[in-house]
Amino acid sequence: MGDDTWKDLFPGAFSQAFFFSSFNVRDLHTVDNGIMEHLYPTLDSGEWDVLIAHFLGVDHCGHKHGPHHPEMANKLSQMDQVIQGIVERLENDTLLVVIGDHGMTKSGDHGGDSELEISAALFLYSPTALFLRPPPEEPEVIPQISLVPTLALLLGLPIPFGNIGEVMAELFSVVEDSQPHSSALTQATALYLNAQQVFRFLHTYSAAAQDLQVKEFHRLNNLFSKASADYLRLLQSPQGAEAALQTVITELQEFLRGVRALCIESWARFSLVRMAGGAALLAAACFLCLLIAQWATSPDFHLPPLLIPVTWGLAGVVVCAGLLATTELKLDPVVLGAVAAMGSVLHILWKAWAGWGSKRPLAALLPIPRPVLLLLLLRFAAFFSDSFVVAEARAIRFLLGSLILLLVAQLHWEGKLLPPKLLTIPRIGFPAPAGPSGHKGTHALGLGVGLLLCIRLAGLFHRCPEETPACHSSPWLSPLASMVGGRAKNLWYGACVGALVALSAAVRLWLRRYGNLKSPEPPVLFVRWGLPLMVLGTAAYWALASGADEAPPRLRALVAGASVVLPRAVAGLAASGLLLLLWRPVTALAKATMGAPRTRTVLTPFSGPPTSQADLNYVVPQLYRHMQEEIRGRLERTKSQGPLTVAAYQLGSVYSAAMVTALTLLAFPLLLLHAERISLVFLLLFLQSFLLLHLLAAGIPITTPGPFIVPWQAVSAWAFMATQTFYSTGHQPVFPTIHWHAAFVGFPEGHGSSTWLPALLVGANTFASHLLFAVGCPLLLLWPFLCESQGSQKRRQPHGNEAEARVGPEEEEVEPLMEMRLRDAPHHFNVALLQLGLKYLFVLGIQILACALAASILRRHLMVWKVFAPKFIFEAMGFIVSSVGLFLGLALVMRVDGAVSSWFQQLVLAQQR
Repeated sequence: MGDDTWKDLFPGAFSQAFFFSSFNVRDLHTVDNGIMEHLYPTLDSGEWDVLIAHFLGVDHCGHKHGPHHPEMANKLSQMDQVIQGIVERLENDTLLVVIGDHGMTKSGDHGGDSELEISAALFLYSPTALFLRPPPEEPEVIPQISLVPTLALLLGLPIPFGNIGEVMAELFSVVEDSQPHSSALTQATALYLNAQQVFRFLHTYSAAAQDLQVKEFHRLNNLFSKASADYLRLLQSPQGAEAALQTVITELQEFLRGVRALCIESWARFSLVRMAGGAALLAAACFLCLLIAQWATSPDFHLPPLLIPVTWGLAGVVVCAGLLATTELKLDPVVLGAVAAMGSVLHILWKAWAGWGSKRPLAALLPIPRPVLLLLLLRFAAFFSDSFVVAEARAIRFLLGSLILLLVAQLHWEGKLLPPKLLTIPRIGFPAPAGPSGHKGTHALGLGVGLLLCIRLAGLFHRCPEETPACHSSPWLSPLASMVGGRAKNLWYGACVGALVALSAAVRLWLRRYGNLKSPEPPVLFVRWGLPLMVLGTAAYWALASGADEAPPRLRALVAGASVVLPRAVAGLAASGLLLLLWRPVTALAKATMGAPRTRTVLTPFSGPPTSQADLNYVVPQLYRHMQEEIRGRLERTKSQGPLTVAAYQLGSVYSAAMVTALTLLAFPLLLLHAERISLVFLLLFLQSFLLLHLLAAGIPITTPGPFIVPWQAVSAWAFMATQTFYSTGHQPVFPTIHWHAAFVGFPEGHGSSTWLPALLVGANTFASHLLFAVGCPLLLLWPFLCESQGSQKRRQPHGNEAEARVGPEEEEVEPLMEMRLRDAPHHFNVALLQLGLKYLFVLGIQILACALAASILRRHLMVWKVFAPKFIFEAMGFIVSSVGLFLGLALVMRVDGAVSSWFQQLVLAQQR
């Protein structure tokens, strides 16, 4: 009764069962109350041999509140009462076993191999005295694998066939010190039964798998034969053989531990061919990204049709399969797939080298500035040290801060931080640079300082790795429901709601500054009205989630229903907004005017109907002159003497407006999956991104005509910020720190048999920073154009520019082109998007390459399964999410570009009509 995992592990094994859903870690009482409803009646009935009651309240309470919350004290008191009730009902031939299947960290989690996680209590009780030795003065740390044979022998059951654990023989020593011989014989008997079972398993497994070391296998066989013979001989003549008994005990223990070591070494096997092939493929892909990113700026750049690399890949598979067949080696589909991918890459590498690389020095293939290259090399090398992987949260902040200081130093070296007077002083051998004003230099310096401050503030939200016991995780990562004080909880709730309002208001103010908020398009209307509804829904859900346990009984049904509806409503609103944005992504405004403004005859106001002939003589001529003006205007339009002029507004930020709107709509559902106080981290994320984009824009010149190039400093800093935010949202690249509660946001009752939806929710929570930064990566290209001077220019004659606004018949005010400069050179725009995506993939690719190499080279390292392998898995999943997010971000920019083209075509058709 209890945890329904038993039903999946042992279907049909129980004569009677009462199972309850165990996946919802927020539910503390359903499983426990269900057990207590059936436990005592079943216990009293006596119709059972083994009764298992798997309580989950303490476990779920640790996940939800932590071990030091008052609710944990309530659950422990409840368990005390349950144990007391069972003890009062026990009969003399019954053994009570109270055991924990794992421990709990200071944050209430488990799943790792820290001392707190692998240490659990074992309590045995029987109304009659058991012939066991007295308990030790200090509690023992008992390996979980030893409990299986020990409990089986204590309960008089056969040891499970697949067990390779060693029985705790000390528990089978008798209490009386006057019979040491009997005590040793009892221990030897327990070990012999254990060794017999392990020997049978070893022989059966070796016959089926044939992957054990032959020499060690024969040694263990001989050892067991000798120990068995000695044990059977001592059974025939047990008197005066204390020393021989100790020898038998030692031999049996050596056999059991040797079998376990042999199995572990055999089961932890690695395919060096696959490792080498995977590393080579990753390295080739990284080099391909780097090569095409440089080749794309060349005039002779063109990618071959898709059919050609596919043909090369298939040819490589055929050749590899033929070689394996001739050598009678086994065909490995993974290796064949790697050969196919490598073959398709080789053609592009050869074409790039023949058409572009051979004409340039080798240094041109590595265009990364040396300081940035040094930081990337440090980042690459750090993955080979378990200490640096454990401390990556601090290391990535150091690298990101160093990169920001490098950007500020570069601006200073280029003369963009110097005051105007110093810029006019020529240096020896160099002309005086025409730099910006000292005000802009101070502005850039302030951006750098603000960025460093944001990095420091984001570092306050950190979760300590279990390898650093002296470290204390931030208490701000826990949900508000785990807080005890009502006043402090209310203050934090206000701060979280304030962060939501600030984020929403900042986006609206930004759109208003660039004029996009005046657009009548559906996405803008959604930002005006839908975004406040999302803020309201999120704030209401947080209020219910933080006080659900304190709700009055009559309102709990209403609270439970609202906890389901509100997050789904927010997610639905976000999805609707994104669909509207894809449908009508152009957030611009168009106005039509007839030629040059004419001075029309204005009717003098006249109150009431005419009452005399004088009044008619006054009004009728004015009406006639007004009709003449209208007819003359229509004739002029018919004869094309006064062409229709369409003025377009807010086109200078049309790409960035769509990107910022999409990121905001995407951020709210992701924010719902985190604890409430993570909203402050999301606010810092947007602020930090804004400061970084402005700082980068201060150092990126807009060169038109010519290629648009995003520097490596910008791309590296953007990738580093994604990793930094991953840690600031309370994550670590280990499985015990996964936020499983995200699977129940909007689904408090669980998902039934579905697994893809909870996996999607947990994945979105874990890799939210990777997704947001990858989708927003095109802003690195767009923002320098967006930051073009906002000052308007006046000119005499219009030239039909796409971003102008008419103000007079002879003189017009022209808005800055900003992002419309990208449309002046569509080829350079497309190449810049390709180059930006390849650079970002390269920075991410060298990280996953380093993790793969570290896990391969250090496969026998003591920390491989604790540090290197989990880091590789998390980095690989982050790379996949980032790749998908980058594709979506670039696709959104291309969708906006296509919509802008269609929009202009419609304006031209309207003007012709």
